[in-house]
Amino acid sequence: MKNRKTGLSIWLAVCVLGLLAVLPAMGCAETEGNGSGAILESILARGVLRVGTAGDYMPMSYLDPETGNYVGFDAELAEDLAAALGVKVQYIETSWPTLMEDTLAGKFDLAVCGITITEARKEQALMSEGYLGNGKTVLCRAEDAARYTSLEAINRPEVRVMENPGGLNEKFARENLPDATLIIHPVNQEIPGLVAAGEADVMITEIMEAGYYVGQDSRLAAPLIYEPFTHGELGILMPPGSEELLAYVNDFLEAEKESGRLEELAGEYIYRYTEEDAEEAA
Repeated sequence: MKNRKTGLSIWLAVCVLGLLAVLPAMGCAETEGNGSGAILESILARGVLRVGTAGDYMPMSYLDPETGNYVGFDAELAEDLAAALGVKVQYIETSWPTLMEDTLAGKFDLAVCGITITEARKEQALMSEGYLGNGKTVLCRAEDAARYTSLEAINRPEVRVMENPGGLNEKFARENLPDATLIIHPVNQEIPGLVAAGEADVMITEIMEAGYYVGQDSRLAAPLIYEPFTHGELGILMPPGSEELLAYVNDFLEAEKESGRLEELAGEYIYRYTEEDAEEAA
């Protein structure tokens, strides 16, 4: 297994983003009801932060079937947030197809599981400031690294692209790879292994997920990890009416950045595919 801390300084320069946040004084919280302070007050009153997560996305948030515990960058971030609030975490299962529906229905206080900030999501709900950079890239077999270096090379009927349902990876593949053979597989964390085994040729995924799996499996490569198709940020998703919680979360993320905690989590969970790896694969 490769050292996941290899190239960490380069990775952090790309991923750990500057955060701008303003936290209103806690004394101005609105009373219980429909005000923006109601959700934060409810969390403090019940002593539990309800966190929505799909639990299928390493290295961000993954439900370990052996232990029954959630692990990953975002799982620890959620635990840190709960500790800052002085409450416990209760994980609420959601899925990529139902993520927004469950958020709007109030099934949890917030969701954190490698969620990309998009205008479409911000039109329906609230999203925190970005805390980690991301972008769509290619995960393929190492032997094919020199072959899949553009959308044009992938967008062919003989190329099998495998994605999990309902998320932005599937959306990207449908919009940008209409001629490729799209295979929808329900379990996201199984897809890298299926690509490595030859059951599919390409997975379109985020740079941190691609880099993580390359670090775990020498059969895989991420030839465009330094040149992703898109550039974005991960954020924390909250239902409308959570403005005070949003302000608290943004202030918390700023503190995590300033303390070096985001850097620590990146070093623990995120393997960065180095330029040397890319040159070797090519």
